[in-house]
Amino acid sequence: MINYFDFKNQLFDEVEQCRRLFHGRGRAYHGLEHIVVDWLPPVALIRLYKDESASWLRSLAQTLENNLPGCRSVQVQYRCRSKAPIEMVLGEEISELVADECGLKFHIQLGRSQNIGLFLDMRNGRQWVRDNVDGKNVLNLFAYTCAFSIAAISGGAKQVVNVDLSKASLSRGRENHRLNHQETSAVVFQGVDIFKSFSRIKKYAPYDLLICDPPDLQKGSVNAERDYKKILRRLPEWMNPGGQLMLCLNSHRLDEAFLHQMVAEYCPGFRFVEVIKPPGVFMDAAAGSGLKVLVFEGSK
Repeated sequence: MINYFDFKNQLFDEVEQCRRLFHGRGRAYHGLEHIVVDWLPPVALIRLYKDESASWLRSLAQTLENNLPGCRSVQVQYRCRSKAPIEMVLGEEISELVADECGLKFHIQLGRSQNIGLFLDMRNGRQWVRDNVDGKNVLNLFAYTCAFSIAAISGGAKQVVNVDLSKASLSRGRENHRLNHQETSAVVFQGVDIFKSFSRIKKYAPYDLLICDPPDLQKGSVNAERDYKKILRRLPEWMNPGGQLMLCLNSHRLDEAFLHQMVAEYCPGFRFVEVIKPPGVFMDAAAGSGLKVLVFEGSK
């Protein structure tokens, strides 16, 4: 059995907030690389990338239920199975909930798709946006359910343009804005293919902050290694002088050097500023693997 609760002082200081509890995918725990546990109050969600026995699963679920104050449901998502189904293990059947992250609210849906509507490893990135966006015009590419947009409006952004191929995801993003009692008059939702819609993106330029968080590989849609440069080439016509870039990449095959190389080659007027690391629980044993978030700034 995994002793998640070696980290008890870190995990339970703010039990009302969503967070990752255990990240075996970072390969820092030998033999546990296939296990992830998220806390989405009041649901504990176990994700398995390899099947485990029913008795093992129930024992883990009981441990979580006993140690998480307010836990009413323990569920398992089988990422190792087709369509990543979710099943109940203990407690109530809960398929929809509202997650709290640093005072911001997000709709979470369990069992409808592989992803739940919020990427927990981007918590620090969202906080950075919230702290650095006052009065800025923001372009949010690959916006998904608009979590960065929620953070930006909360931080005083003048405007946010959200672009994503999935209109359904953007619709959930609009609901997230409403959930946070945010006016959407300064928020634009563009459900288009980014690589076929550069003129529509330019319409709302110039931007002070570009957030780019593409999937590493998405069949028939995005290949970060191939496509990142197509976006960076456009920056001179999109960005204000002194504008900032938050470039994100969650990949085991591409490291930080890839992003540095792309910026140096395709928008050399931008200088590197800082790395935004994910929460500590997402530690990765292999240097350069996992999530990378780099900030660059243009010359004024």
